[in-house]
Amino acid sequence: MLALALLGATSVMAQSKTGTTVGQFLLIEPSARVAAMGNAGVTTFGEVTSAFYNPGSLGHLDGSDAQFTHSSWLAGITYNYAAVALRVGAVNTLLLTVTALNSGEIDVRTVEQPLGTGERYEVTNLALGLGMARRITDRFSAGLQVQYIQETIWHSRMNALALDLGVLYELPFRAYLGASVSNFGTRARFDGRDLRIRYDQDPDRFGDNSSLPAALYTEDFPLPILFRVGIGLPIALNPANEVHLVVNAYQPSDNTNSVSFGGEWTFMDVFSARAGYQHLFQEDAETGLTLGAGLQYALGRYGLRFDFAWNEYGRIGNVQRFTVGFGF
Repeated sequence: MLALALLGATSVMAQSKTGTTVGQFLLIEPSARVAAMGNAGVTTFGEVTSAFYNPGSLGHLDGSDAQFTHSSWLAGITYNYAAVALRVGAVNTLLLTVTALNSGEIDVRTVEQPLGTGERYEVTNLALGLGMARRITDRFSAGLQVQYIQETIWHSRMNALALDLGVLYELPFRAYLGASVSNFGTRARFDGRDLRIRYDQDPDRFGDNSSLPAALYTEDFPLPILFRVGIGLPIALNPANEVHLVVNAYQPSDNTNSVSFGGEWTFMDVFSARAGYQHLFQEDAETGLTLGAGLQYALGRYGLRFDFAWNEYGRIGNVQRFTVGFGF
């Protein structure tokens, strides 16, 4: 209800700004667990990938944790995400993340050679993150992450820096309230040898230099800033069964507002089944139903986790995520 109220407080006449930001790969959610719950992750914790949704959630992490996610993204794109959280002392946690996206090889085509020139190129995206979270009180934690971002298209690239901030608060009745801001950073534009050209300043004039070295100038664009706020409610049905309900509201800088929600049923702290719905009320959204499951196994003070998620993307297909986690 809180998320819905906050969403309703924003203007219903807001216009979509889709296509006005760079670094869209920063919005791909890495956690298979959270993805199966509608990607409503601003109040989830217990795994290092929760820092993607809210860096402050790491303050509620009991120990150190490492996770790796692989996804065959839309259009055959490969997405990988790795993260490590290291507990330092009683209240601090350090965070290291690597995000990599690769298009695979693509044929170079021109107007003169529409079937291909014989050359091939790739589109690659990379983000390296370093962060820290602190449990300030027994109920409140805060965290941040700084990321270096690079996008490459053949021989041209752009670079940017981004900051993520988040807080998580445990309410007295064991509900959780969270908020975060992601991708607040510098503007970026592409540059590289692919933009170098030969230029004729006056094609109608003869005798001048008709092959001047020049470069195409690209505009700079901002990163996709995203504000999340939400509430999570874990409910212990009995010693063997627990249900975890989550709802998040989103206010992005490059799209319309939306709400995501989901739930997780866990049996004997071993098996979990999850479902949710993503980006309800978003204009022209292709996202929708989310489903998934997970297994976890304790080996003394260590823990192994395997999670799977299936997310609907309407007319453009669906996406599966696989996450492996190790707590230590």
